[in-house]
Amino acid sequence: MKSHERISAAITAAKARGEPALVAYLTAGFPSRDSFQQHVQAIAEAADVVEIGVPFTDPMADGVTIQRASHAALAQGVSLRWILEQLTAMPRGKTPLLLMSYLNPLLALGPEALAASAARAGVAGFIVPDLPFDESAELRAALAAQGLALVQMVTPVTRPQRLEQICASSQGFVYAVTMTGTTGKNVAVPPEVTRYLDDVRALSPVPVCAGFGIRGREQLDLLRDHVDGVVIGSAIVEVLERGEDPARWLRALRGK
Repeated sequence: MKSHERISAAITAAKARGEPALVAYLTAGFPSRDSFQQHVQAIAEAADVVEIGVPFTDPMADGVTIQRASHAALAQGVSLRWILEQLTAMPRGKTPLLLMSYLNPLLALGPEALAASAARAGVAGFIVPDLPFDESAELRAALAAQGLALVQMVTPVTRPQRLEQICASSQGFVYAVTMTGTTGKNVAVPPEVTRYLDDVRALSPVPVCAGFGIRGREQLDLLRDHVDGVVIGSAIVEVLERGEDPARWLRALRGK
């Protein structure tokens, strides 16, 4: 099974058990470089997919929580190369790993070298928030050569024709942003959001996961019939910031 297929399979299997899959985010190297491997392994035990954020100086899609974590990690010298080295040295688990990175750090390595290094590190795919769909062909081809996913993002204002194109090209899952703006805010999940998610799901050949502002059980219950999974980001970063156990928090979110 190719890496991008492992992502879809993990999400589909969780959904089949009656709960939306959990795609759990952490910023690499936050709160400390020394705890990175430990936190990845702990989150992997309780989540269906782990999304590892590559710290960046200008994380334009992220709210203040992830911005704060990103700046703290950068101050400790965390880089994309360091993350790949750490993941390469870790035991391989069953939970698929994604890297969420802005484009500049990826360009510094180059598409082919990036894809080869990521495959060696056990990475299953990438999310690149500032890579326009129309400019993604080169990176998508380099990742595909290694069996890796390029997860595409859509928003409530994505035009219908473009929505269809993006869904058709996404691998692993479609990341359906629940609102315009940045991460970290609470999503009220009004009817227009669930209608939009239903539209995305109807078009997508791969699972659909909702992200941005999903922080608690109430939102999971509201979204369960409209998506295959949810992305939990800022809330987990805050758990780590408080020095709490992220796996325990995720299990509580599932009601376990």
